[in-house]
Amino acid sequence: MADRHTLEELNNCSREELITIVLMMQGQLDTLNENIERLIEQVRIANSYRFGKHTETLDSIDGQLSFFDEAESCCDLSVPEPAAEEVLPSRRNHKKKGQRETDLKDFPEEILPPYQVSTEELDTFYGADNWRRMKDETYKRLRHEPESWTVEVHTVEVYVGTGGDHQDEFLRGKRPKDLLRGSIVTPSLLASILNVKYVNSSALHRVEQEFQRNGVNISRQTMSNWIIRCAEKYFAPFVDRMKQELLSLPVTQSDETPTQVIGDSDRPNSKCYMWVHRSGEFYKERPVVIYEYQKGRDHEKPLEFYRNYKGVLVTDSLAQYHLLDKKLPGVTNANCWAHARRAFADAVKAADKKDPLSVKNSVAYQALQKIAEFYRIDTGLKELPATDRLTQRQTRIKPLVEDFFAWAKQQAAECAVPPKSRTGQGLNFIIHQENYLKVFLTDGDIPIDNSVSERAIRTFCIGKKNWMFHNTAKGAGASALVYSISETAKLNNLRPYYYFRYILTELPKCCDEKGNIDPAKLDQLMPWAEEIPEECRKPRRS
Repeated sequence: MADRHTLEELNNCSREELITIVLMMQGQLDTLNENIERLIEQVRIANSYRFGKHTETLDSIDGQLSFFDEAESCCDLSVPEPAAEEVLPSRRNHKKKGQRETDLKDFPEEILPPYQVSTEELDTFYGADNWRRMKDETYKRLRHEPESWTVEVHTVEVYVGTGGDHQDEFLRGKRPKDLLRGSIVTPSLLASILNVKYVNSSALHRVEQEFQRNGVNISRQTMSNWIIRCAEKYFAPFVDRMKQELLSLPVTQSDETPTQVIGDSDRPNSKCYMWVHRSGEFYKERPVVIYEYQKGRDHEKPLEFYRNYKGVLVTDSLAQYHLLDKKLPGVTNANCWAHARRAFADAVKAADKKDPLSVKNSVAYQALQKIAEFYRIDTGLKELPATDRLTQRQTRIKPLVEDFFAWAKQQAAECAVPPKSRTGQGLNFIIHQENYLKVFLTDGDIPIDNSVSERAIRTFCIGKKNWMFHNTAKGAGASALVYSISETAKLNNLRPYYYFRYILTELPKCCDEKGNIDPAKLDQLMPWAEEIPEECRKPRRS
């Protein structure tokens, strides 16, 4: 707080002292105005996250800007008048004929008894012998039975020797291995629980309530025990085999999200983390997603996961990943352009919408336009082979990227925006991340951003809103294993319920007498294996 001067003190000040005081006040006023503008921006950004659209696409932002001046911003006299057919489209339904038959062709059919007309009714209506039968009409309806329960009664034949070398010895029929010894659970029941919790993001207490409404009493504690025991016995070696496949790929991607684990927290509300590691966006043959629970997110966590990895790791700008780039000779870290543009998108969203022209002339909006051009070109290259994509990136995108960084450095050097503003933070961010942001220009298999990792972890983010926290680290670790399988199954176009049911049936057969699983036997059960039954596969639409 500056010293306050009385009128008498000011009257006694010399000219030089008065000039010094005025200059100090101007500096304080500039700082105060800058702080006020930054606070207003923060409030607008907070309101945008809370009440506004979460999309950051430039088209969406443009739509928000034009809300207050549609006539001025949308006017283009060169655009011809629309034809009447465009303004008043036909109301007729152009659905392809026979589409319903195609949609239902993969489902089993039950032919119901025909709805008959009796001879007496026909004679009464038409008169005797004044009628003949035409071709029957048929139509289809889709029936769904949400819960169906069947008690399996297993019978094991037992014999006893009455003479000879094996007198009084028992011989029993060879029974299939139980999923969990002495438990009532079956592959189909556990698959249903896993599907509801980990695919449809419903909490176990809701599953428990639904079971009770159908007369089945299985507590969530029992279901949790089943999940953890199967995770330790079957899913851990299964996911280890998937991890081997992931780390053999030249490009991988990673992200993390906070979660709360009560039994693994040092203090109330402390954060633990669920990490996701997945195959590169352009690797379509055997896509893999690996979830990993960790108590923290220091660099030791990804360092241990990628210790023997050689390839490119695409991530956001977290410093822990940059340390991997420095500590692991085989790892190159590439950064995400979606994260790089986020500060500029926030700044535009927080701008005063009453002056759209000023917003469109802003540094933040210009930055978004330049980055959008990278995306526009790169999106058109997605279907090309990696070598062709790299050639096009070098020819068309690289010059734009170089110009963008030169422009950004010029804006920062000229102090075109306050350094602590959201735009200033965005400029500072991309300048410091330049080398990491340019990596995608060196290899056609490297995606421009890390969006697929965020999509891979989205199911968990939705789920944690329903169950809020895990009780123990063991439970969080089990969840990570299940998510790894379900998300990888979805990427390989499998139906998670049927796939869980299949592997839970087959995995007990892979165990030796000590309960260990030979990794070689897991290859035919992997989500990409040709041996996967057809019922596990997502139906292909014609």
